[in-house]
Amino acid sequence: MPKMKTHRGAAKRFRKTGTGKIVHQQRGKRHFLSKHRTKRKRQLRRDGELTGADRKRIERLVPYL
Repeated sequence: MPKMKTHRGAAKRFRKTGTGKIVHQQRGKRHFLSKHRTKRKRQLRRDGELTGADRKRIERLVPYL
């Protein structure tokens, strides 16, 4: 069976931690930040974690992550 191809769009958006979790950048921190409170902008700095069906789907898209 041939090697699986990595979905390049997904590979740029997700990464795997040392413990095997799949994390991503939070949405909503590109522009129009003046309407957000300082607390919200600070919370958006943290990475979001994928769980459940989303995690399985990304693991199939990026098999060598």
